[in-house]
Amino acid sequence: MASGNIDLASLFKQVSKAVAQNQDSLNEADTYNHDHGDHMVEIFEVITQAMKDKKSADPADQLEYAAKLLREKSSSGSATIYADGLKNAAKQVTGKDLDAGSVISILQSVLGASTETKSTGAASSDMLGSLLGQLTGSSSGESGDGLDMGDLLSAGMNYMSAKQSGKSDLEAITGAILSSSQVASGSTARSQSSEIVASTLLNALSGMLNK
Repeated sequence: MASGNIDLASLFKQVSKAVAQNQDSLNEADTYNHDHGDHMVEIFEVITQAMKDKKSADPADQLEYAAKLLREKSSSGSATIYADGLKNAAKQVTGKDLDAGSVISILQSVLGASTETKSTGAASSDMLGSLLGQLTGSSSGESGDGLDMGDLLSAGMNYMSAKQSGKSDLEAITGAILSSSQVASGSTARSQSSEIVASTLLNALSGMLNK
Protein backbone atom coordinates (compact mmCIF):
# COMPACT_ATOMS: atom_id res chain seq x y z
CA MET A 1 0.00 0.00 0.00
CA ALA A 2 2.46 2.63 -1.15
CA SER A 3 1.24 6.21 -0.94
CA GLY A 4 2.27 9.33 -2.85
CA ASN A 5 5.74 9.25 -4.35
CA ILE A 6 7.36 6.97 -1.76
CA ASP A 7 8.97 3.92 -3.32
CA LEU A 8 11.05 1.51 -1.21
CA ALA A 9 12.99 0.18 -4.20
CA SER A 10 14.17 3.70 -5.09
CA LEU A 11 15.01 4.51 -1.46
CA PHE A 12 17.18 1.43 -1.01
CA LYS A 13 18.77 1.94 -4.43
CA GLN A 14 20.03 5.33 -3.25
CA VAL A 15 21.41 3.74 -0.07
CA SER A 16 23.11 1.04 -2.16
CA LYS A 17 24.84 3.72 -4.26
CA ALA A 18 25.99 5.64 -1.17
CA VAL A 19 27.37 2.51 0.47
CA ALA A 20 29.26 1.61 -2.71
CA GLN A 21 30.77 5.11 -2.84
CA ASN A 22 32.03 4.67 0.73
CA GLN A 23 33.13 1.03 0.38
CA ASP A 24 36.86 1.71 0.73
CA SER A 25 36.52 4.03 3.73
CA LEU A 26 34.28 1.50 5.51
CA ASN A 27 36.85 -1.24 4.87
CA GLU A 28 39.53 1.01 6.36
CA ALA A 29 37.36 1.70 9.42
CA ASP A 30 37.03 -2.05 9.98
CA THR A 31 40.21 -2.68 11.96
CA TYR A 32 39.45 -6.37 12.43
CA ASN A 33 38.64 -7.95 9.05
CA HIS A 34 38.89 -4.87 6.79
CA ASP A 35 35.85 -6.01 4.81
CA HIS A 36 32.85 -4.21 6.34
CA GLY A 37 32.47 -2.06 3.25
CA ASP A 38 32.44 -5.14 1.04
CA HIS A 39 29.71 -6.71 3.17
CA MET A 40 27.60 -3.53 3.19
CA VAL A 41 27.77 -3.26 -0.60
CA GLU A 42 26.65 -6.88 -0.91
CA ILE A 43 23.86 -6.40 1.64
CA PHE A 44 22.26 -3.43 -0.08
CA GLU A 45 22.69 -4.87 -3.56
CA VAL A 46 20.65 -7.87 -2.37
CA ILE A 47 18.06 -5.67 -0.65
CA THR A 48 17.69 -3.46 -3.73
CA GLN A 49 17.26 -6.51 -5.96
CA ALA A 50 14.64 -7.91 -3.60
CA MET A 51 12.70 -4.64 -3.71
CA LYS A 52 12.79 -4.70 -7.52
CA ASP A 53 11.62 -8.31 -7.60
CA LYS A 54 8.65 -7.46 -5.37
CA LYS A 55 8.05 -3.92 -6.64
CA SER A 56 4.29 -4.39 -6.93
CA ALA A 57 3.92 -6.06 -3.51
CA ASP A 58 2.91 -4.41 -0.25
CA PRO A 59 5.81 -2.84 1.73
CA ALA A 60 5.63 -5.55 4.41
CA ASP A 61 5.93 -8.28 1.76
CA GLN A 62 8.85 -6.48 0.12
CA LEU A 63 10.70 -6.26 3.42
CA GLU A 64 9.94 -9.86 4.36
CA TYR A 65 11.25 -11.07 1.01
CA ALA A 66 14.36 -8.90 1.33
CA ALA A 67 15.09 -10.47 4.72
CA LYS A 68 14.67 -13.96 3.28
CA LEU A 69 16.84 -13.26 0.23
CA LEU A 70 19.56 -11.66 2.34
CA ARG A 71 19.78 -14.73 4.57
CA GLU A 72 20.13 -16.90 1.47
CA LYS A 73 22.73 -14.73 -0.27
CA SER A 74 25.00 -13.61 2.57
CA SER A 75 26.26 -15.14 5.80
CA SER A 76 28.20 -12.21 7.26
CA GLY A 77 27.43 -10.92 10.74
CA SER A 78 26.21 -7.61 9.32
CA ALA A 79 23.92 -9.41 6.87
CA THR A 80 22.34 -11.35 9.73
CA ILE A 81 21.73 -8.13 11.66
CA TYR A 82 20.15 -6.42 8.67
CA ALA A 83 18.04 -9.49 7.82
CA ASP A 84 16.66 -9.47 11.36
CA GLY A 85 16.00 -5.74 11.06
CA LEU A 86 14.16 -6.16 7.77
CA LYS A 87 11.99 -8.91 9.27
CA ASN A 88 11.12 -6.66 12.22
CA ALA A 89 10.44 -3.78 9.85
CA ALA A 90 7.97 -5.95 7.94
CA LYS A 91 6.05 -6.51 11.17
CA GLN A 92 6.09 -2.79 11.95
CA VAL A 93 4.43 -1.76 8.67
CA THR A 94 2.04 -4.66 8.09
CA GLY A 95 -1.34 -3.23 7.12
CA LYS A 96 -0.08 0.37 7.15
CA ASP A 97 0.21 3.00 4.45
CA LEU A 98 3.71 3.91 3.35
CA ASP A 99 4.32 7.45 4.62
CA ALA A 100 7.16 9.37 6.27
CA GLY A 101 6.39 7.88 9.69
CA SER A 102 6.32 4.28 8.46
CA VAL A 103 9.55 4.72 6.46
CA ILE A 104 11.28 6.04 9.57
CA SER A 105 9.87 3.05 11.47
CA ILE A 106 11.45 0.81 8.81
CA LEU A 107 14.77 2.63 9.18
CA GLN A 108 14.67 2.28 12.97
CA SER A 109 13.98 -1.46 12.71
CA VAL A 110 16.67 -2.04 10.07
CA LEU A 111 19.23 -0.27 12.27
CA GLY A 112 18.11 -2.07 15.41
CA ALA A 113 16.74 1.09 17.03
CA SER A 114 14.41 0.89 20.00
CA THR A 115 11.09 -0.54 18.79
CA GLU A 116 10.49 -3.05 21.57
CA THR A 117 6.75 -2.57 21.54
CA LYS A 118 4.22 -1.45 19.00
CA SER A 119 3.56 1.63 21.10
CA THR A 120 7.15 2.83 21.47
CA GLY A 121 8.00 2.20 17.84
CA ALA A 122 4.94 4.07 16.58
CA ALA A 123 5.50 6.94 19.00
CA SER A 124 9.07 7.73 18.03
CA SER A 125 8.59 7.13 14.29
CA ASP A 126 5.41 9.26 14.22
CA MET A 127 7.20 12.13 15.97
CA LEU A 128 10.25 12.02 13.69
CA GLY A 129 8.02 11.43 10.68
CA SER A 130 6.02 14.53 11.58
CA LEU A 131 9.23 16.54 11.81
CA LEU A 132 10.30 15.35 8.38
CA GLY A 133 6.80 16.05 7.06
CA GLN A 134 7.03 19.63 8.30
CA LEU A 135 10.33 20.08 6.48
CA THR A 136 8.86 18.94 3.18
CA GLY A 137 5.36 20.34 3.52
CA SER A 138 4.02 16.79 3.59
CA SER A 139 2.05 15.07 6.33
CA SER A 140 2.80 11.65 7.76
CA GLY A 141 0.15 9.19 8.79
CA GLU A 142 -1.10 8.89 12.32
CA SER A 143 -0.84 5.47 13.88
CA GLY A 144 -3.46 5.92 16.55
CA ASP A 145 -1.30 3.86 18.92
CA GLY A 146 -0.57 4.97 22.48
CA LEU A 147 2.49 7.10 23.13
CA ASP A 148 5.46 6.03 25.18
CA MET A 149 6.66 9.21 26.87
CA GLY A 150 10.13 7.84 27.56
CA ASP A 151 10.74 7.15 23.89
CA LEU A 152 9.29 10.49 22.83
CA LEU A 153 11.34 12.45 25.35
CA SER A 154 14.52 10.59 24.41
CA ALA A 155 14.07 11.18 20.68
CA GLY A 156 12.96 14.77 21.28
CA MET A 157 15.93 15.56 23.51
CA ASN A 158 18.37 14.07 21.00
CA TYR A 159 16.74 16.09 18.23
CA MET A 160 16.86 19.36 20.17
CA SER A 161 20.45 18.73 21.27
CA ALA A 162 21.51 18.24 17.66
CA LYS A 163 19.64 21.39 16.60
CA GLN A 164 21.34 23.44 19.32
CA SER A 165 24.68 22.21 17.97
CA GLY A 166 23.85 23.91 14.70
CA LYS A 167 22.96 20.81 12.71
CA SER A 168 20.32 20.82 9.97
CA ASP A 169 16.89 19.30 10.54
CA LEU A 170 17.76 16.16 8.58
CA GLU A 171 21.05 15.78 10.44
CA ALA A 172 19.19 16.17 13.73
CA ILE A 173 16.59 13.55 12.79
CA THR A 174 19.37 11.20 11.66
CA GLY A 175 21.13 11.66 14.98
CA ALA A 176 17.94 11.01 16.93
CA ILE A 177 17.46 7.70 15.12
CA LEU A 178 21.09 6.61 15.45
CA SER A 179 21.14 7.43 19.18
CA SER A 180 19.04 4.32 19.89
CA SER A 181 20.50 2.10 17.17
CA GLN A 182 22.13 -1.14 18.33
CA VAL A 183 23.97 -1.37 15.02
CA ALA A 184 25.39 2.15 15.25
CA SER A 185 26.56 1.55 18.81
CA GLY A 186 28.78 -1.33 17.70
CA SER A 187 32.17 -0.98 15.99
CA THR A 188 33.44 2.21 14.38
CA ALA A 189 32.83 0.73 10.93
CA ARG A 190 29.23 -0.18 11.76
CA SER A 191 28.67 3.24 13.29
CA GLN A 192 29.88 4.89 10.08
CA SER A 193 27.84 2.64 7.80
CA SER A 194 24.71 3.19 9.92
CA GLU A 195 25.09 6.93 9.53
CA ILE A 196 25.48 6.55 5.76
CA VAL A 197 22.38 4.35 5.58
CA ALA A 198 20.25 6.64 7.74
CA SER A 199 21.28 9.97 6.22
CA THR A 200 21.02 8.71 2.63
CA LEU A 201 17.59 7.15 3.13
CA LEU A 202 16.22 10.24 4.89
CA ASN A 203 17.58 12.56 2.20
CA ALA A 204 16.06 10.36 -0.49
CA LEU A 205 12.76 10.26 1.39
CA SER A 206 12.77 14.04 1.75
CA GLY A 207 13.32 14.36 -1.98
CA MET A 208 10.39 12.05 -2.74
CA LEU A 209 8.07 13.96 -0.40
CA ASN A 210 9.04 17.25 -2.02
CA LYS A 211 7.97 16.08 -5.49
